[in-house]
Amino acid sequence: MATGTEPQQNSGGVRARTRAAIAAPHLRTDRWWLAPAVTAAGLFAFVVYSTWRAFAGADYYAAPYVSPFYSPCLAQNCRTMHAGPNADLFGSWWGLSPAIIILIFPLGFRLTCYYYRKAYYRSFWASPPACAVAEPHAKYTGETRFPLILQNVHRYFFYAALLVAGVLTYDTVLSFRDTHYRWGHMGLGTLVFLVNIVLIWAYTVSCHSCRHIVGGKLKHFSRHPVRYRAWQFVGRLNARHMQLAWASLFSVWLADFYVYLVASGVFADPRFF
Repeated sequence: MATGTEPQQNSGGVRARTRAAIAAPHLRTDRWWLAPAVTAAGLFAFVVYSTWRAFAGADYYAAPYVSPFYSPCLAQNCRTMHAGPNADLFGSWWGLSPAIIILIFPLGFRLTCYYYRKAYYRSFWASPPACAVAEPHAKYTGETRFPLILQNVHRYFFYAALLVAGVLTYDTVLSFRDTHYRWGHMGLGTLVFLVNIVLIWAYTVSCHSCRHIVGGKLKHFSRHPVRYRAWQFVGRLNARHMQLAWASLFSVWLADFYVYLVASGVFADPRFF
């Protein structure tokens, strides 16, 4: 007796022979498309903004602040920053914006991040667009083939992200100076940098790779009490990894945009003391 759910022939994916022959693409009645649409809009806006700023090559330093997009500055064509993160590893032959040298590391870390993979897989590739919603692709190979197999370098980008976070911490310390590089001062930019570095560290440490490095491959937590406490701390942050990913993305945008406004002369940095 026919039930109406017999598998259809000559189809793949969710229409494969082993799946129920449900005519509707999904049975969800809520606005399931809203989350991936908002995610796509947010990520696209950041990509457009960061691309513009990365290739601008200007208005990234206003003493004592340096944009996180340009730190550390590794090219000879960097602006001279007093006691700043200057390291002329790339000589005069490098004619492009100095930001392009360093941005590959924090962007690579985020691009291979477990949360961001989910975010752009769903929002840009619809793979799948939402839970219980079929993806349009008839074949799925996961991250076993090029280029997605390169996602496995995430741990190495994590190590690089630690170094970048250390440099940004140094930049934050330098922000406690005035425009004449005298110590013991604080401006609105200092506060922006403080918020940014706290969120950058929280997002970086909450990484799944960090959690595995701290507490992975241990058979007995009781024999490693320090690592166990560190694993618990990272685990609590890891539970907020998505929120920290977005908060740190916004904060690094805000820090760069603030430096741009001050450096381009839109307004002077308000000083608290």
